[in-house]
Order: sequence, then structure tokens, then C-alpha cells
Amino acid sequence: MSSSTVTVKKLALAAMFTALAFVGSYFINFPVFGSNCSPTQHMVNVLCAVFLGPGWGVGVAFCASLIRNLAGTGTLMAFPGSMIGALCCGLMYMALRRKNQSLAISATLVAEALGTGVLGGLCAYPVAILFMNVDAAGLAVTAYIIPFLISTVVGSLIAGVLVFALKAGGALERMQRSLTPAKRHA
Repeated sequence: MSSSTVTVKKLALAAMFTALAFVGSYFINFPVFGSNCSPTQHMVNVLCAVFLGPGWGVGVAFCASLIRNLAGTGTLMAFPGSMIGALCCGLMYMALRRKNQSLAISATLVAEALGTGVLGGLCAYPVAILFMNVDAAGLAVTAYIIPFLISTVVGSLIAGVLVFALKAGGALERMQRSLTPAKRHA
């Protein structure tokens, strides 16, 4: 399979993941403090890590956050949480995937939760102050960590069930192989 064919497949999959994150935000969406939590985004972050890689995952997270904000179903908090989580879990899966796939998947789920919940929550604080006109004195840093953790743990658990089921059935390896260009022999 040529490199351009794989790129088209990855682009189509990224578009489907973006759509899933957006549509999912209509069905599974709950407010916690100042953020509008959508666990579907975190499930998509893990799926992007496993199938597309960190760069694609950050792109999907950005596009989904942008569309959610334009449609009025998200807040500016969607950007730091989803994008940082996508980067963290994408890098984790990329680093561990060749050593032990089960370990890589498990570590990816933890990286998504910590990346979104802790790092994304910390980065949400200045976003809230600078762009959302929130009073800094009345806002604790943990006001975003807790809701982000709630949302990302739910989404990560859903993704874990799905990815481990695909792995157990042998579909995960076949799907990943279809998204990898064939090596040329010299």
C-alpha cells in the first residue's frame, strides 16, 4: 500500500474521529464547575493514539474542540484539556507500542487521564483568566483538575474496553497494519 493511500486513510479516520467527538458531545455531556465535560473526546484521544499517532491526535482534538465551540456545545476549556491529553497519550503509546502492546494500551489510558486531568486542568487556569474573564482570586487551580479528571477517566475507561476488545479479537493488529505503509525492499 502506498504512502499516499495510507495518508488518505488516516485523514478519513481523523475526520471520523473528529465527527465522533463532536456528535458524542451532544449525547454524553455534563457541566462540572466551569467546564463542559465530554468523555467522548477522551475516548477519541486514546483511539487516535492507538491508530493515528500523537500529531494526528492533537489535530483531531483541536478540530473537535473548535467545532464544539462554534456549535455552542463546548467552552474554551476544551482546547487545553483535549489537546494536551491527546499529545500525552499519543506519545506514550508511540514510546511503548513495540515493547508490550497491553502495557502500551494501559499506559496510554493513564497518560490520557493525567495529561488531560492534571496538565490540561493546570493549563485551563490561565485560559479561564485571560480569555473567559474569570476572577483569579475566586478560582482555585483545582477547580479545573477535578472536572477534567472526572471526564477523562470515564472516556479513558470506555476507550480501554473498546481497544482491549479489538486486541482480544485480533482486529487491532489488522486495523493498525492497514494504516501503515508497506516497506519497500531495495
